[in-house]
Amino acid sequence: MLSNRITNIIAGILLAMMFFTAFFSMLGDSATMDELAHIPAGYSYLSQKDFRINPEHPPLVKDLAAIPLLFLNLNFPKDHPSWQEEVNGQWWFGSEFLYHSGNNPDRIIFWARIPMILLLIFLGWFLFYFARKLAGNEVAILTLILFSFCPTFLTHGRLVTTDVGAALGVVLSTYFWIEFLKCPSKKNIILAGLIFGIALLLKFSLILLVPFFGIITIIFAWLKTDNKKAILKYVMLALFAGIIGFAFIVWPVYQFHVLNYPLAKQLSDTKFLLESNPMGSLSNLCIWMADKPLLRPFGHFLLGLLMATQRTAFGNTVYFMGMISASGWWFYFPLVYFLKIPLAFHLLTLIALFSTLLAIKKPFWVETKKRVKAWILNHFTEFSMLVFLTIYWITSISGNLNIGVRHILPTFPFLYVLVSIGIKNWIGGINNLPKTKKMAWFLLLFLFLWYIGSSLMVFPHYLSYFNEIAGGSKNGYKYVVDSNYDWGQDLKRLTWFVENNKIEKIYVDYFGGGDPSYYLKEKYIPYSPFQETKEKPKGWLAVSVTLLQGGRGNPEPRFDQPTGYYKWLNQYEPKARAGDSIFIYYID
Repeated sequence: MLSNRITNIIAGILLAMMFFTAFFSMLGDSATMDELAHIPAGYSYLSQKDFRINPEHPPLVKDLAAIPLLFLNLNFPKDHPSWQEEVNGQWWFGSEFLYHSGNNPDRIIFWARIPMILLLIFLGWFLFYFARKLAGNEVAILTLILFSFCPTFLTHGRLVTTDVGAALGVVLSTYFWIEFLKCPSKKNIILAGLIFGIALLLKFSLILLVPFFGIITIIFAWLKTDNKKAILKYVMLALFAGIIGFAFIVWPVYQFHVLNYPLAKQLSDTKFLLESNPMGSLSNLCIWMADKPLLRPFGHFLLGLLMATQRTAFGNTVYFMGMISASGWWFYFPLVYFLKIPLAFHLLTLIALFSTLLAIKKPFWVETKKRVKAWILNHFTEFSMLVFLTIYWITSISGNLNIGVRHILPTFPFLYVLVSIGIKNWIGGINNLPKTKKMAWFLLLFLFLWYIGSSLMVFPHYLSYFNEIAGGSKNGYKYVVDSNYDWGQDLKRLTWFVENNKIEKIYVDYFGGGDPSYYLKEKYIPYSPFQETKEKPKGWLAVSVTLLQGGRGNPEPRFDQPTGYYKWLNQYEPKARAGDSIFIYYID
């Protein structure tokens, strides 16, 4: 048994290690694709109080990233067409703000990422607190180890993206919602509502908290009281908490962000962005609210939600295991989860499942209803975690937006807690078997050291991490790319390669948030496989592997866009790589 003092010391060491690992691993990374939009958007919100850029993501994470930028005396390209004329010209505006307005992009990116790392550490601390309160010191430490060395959290916890924020929103809001259910005092109801509102400002996928909280509220009230009036009371209190979140968090935050957004432009932008949205009645409501002074904050929130929902439904053109499609695959997330998560964690998950099965003393058909009801009441937090995992995974699998394991990152914290509880129960179940206990401890020590080692060994290239089943980080691109492998993070490393090898000119086909012309200057020759000349480049050629695989994959039957345009590179072996994600060829 770990004492509280030892537990706190270990937790502090783990969080410190995570901070420094995230900090030093991000120093060599260029701007990733989404950061090109998110960082300038956040700065525009705070400096201009205008939410015309990047409305498909809520503002809170971008706001946090932009706070340090307010002290850098930056040039804001307010007269540029991407701000004045474009509708959500986020990529053009982002490029102009970072690379063409006299600002120092590396300085901006560095300072914008610092709040993201602090957000990551806060999530780690609160997850530790949650697990400790639920199941004790040992489970809390095991959970924090799994979190602190997770390659996916280390990747996205140092980038200005919304995925770690979404995970934090899930953990925070679930904790306070369950507190409200167990003790529906005024304080707990208000706290649950306020935290729910904050969660909605972190990522639009957290709208799934609405059905999640609805389900666990009804089940808790039914099991606790089995009285219709009591159930109705809980439902009404839950609705009241939801209203608090929207009225006292969502409305004022969005009101601040649209203060200087002209009514006429908000209306015209909304109409333009929703012209192809399939949800007609909600789209009409959103347009109607767009120029109403008191309702426009809700209108802009709804606009972002509809844009995010539409993108999930329609998907992106992506490469997946040799195939090219825009309609997605149902097995995308299960396979990517299997390959992107350390193999040691999968084995720990199997041990936890095994221990859970061993704990079932009677056949499932014996007193099933009574036993299930008793288990849920005695383990309501764990049950709630399972409900959330089910809702989020089903939604993710059924959607068509297959661009990264990061989209299921909000499920990871609860998985860590549940697996850690299962491991603790397994050890507890064999305490009276000395020989078996020694073997079990040895196995656990081996698996956790393997887990930690697999994370440390990939430093600083966390974004391209793949486990041993996939052949490691060097081979992950054969399965998936985009934010799973190549998000533009290695552009500065390409620049170092060019400088170190004294290369005079290099053709570049780059995918990401960086600007090759800014870093490579006169040595950069833009290259596109779609250019009119169709001539193969001579000399040095660097291609981002996301674009490379997109041009080498085979189209799915329903996919009718050009493919195969990079198959000619199959006859060449790369001379080198910049990081893991940019392949460098010499074409003679």
